[in-house]
Amino acid sequence: MMRHLAILTALMLALAPLENACATDEQAMPNWLTGVWVNSEGDNWGEEFWTSARAGIMFGANRSGKGETLQFWEHMRIVREEDGQLVFWAISGDQKPVRFAATKVSADSITFENPKHDYPQRITYWRDGKILRALISLADRSQPRGFAFELKLDN
Repeated sequence: MMRHLAILTALMLALAPLENACATDEQAMPNWLTGVWVNSEGDNWGEEFWTSARAGIMFGANRSGKGETLQFWEHMRIVREEDGQLVFWAISGDQKPVRFAATKVSADSITFENPKHDYPQRITYWRDGKILRALISLADRSQPRGFAFELKLDN
């Protein structure tokens, strides 16, 4: 019995650094967002641009409209804060910046949340090949609105 306990303890100690490495890897900057992403349906269009991560920050911008009329725009950034947390900041139009903390990070998706914001409270991005998908909603996932952008240029 003691032998099994010693083996189990040694195994757990050996695997502990691997678990920490995986957690750290999950918090990697989402460089898979990098590129120029576009969508269009008739006269409606949308564009999203993301730089690659450098010095703990990625910059993004989004604009959408109909025909030659701009209907929405925002500046965005994803930063690693001093505690290691990934955070998405959005400045829509002439509004004040809004902070969304990363709550789920994987190799090809990331979710940010701010339950105190009016709308959206939850933002999820994921990559599906050359398609970038985004879903915004309230924290309880109600009032969902989805977007899909095709990759036109990457770094």
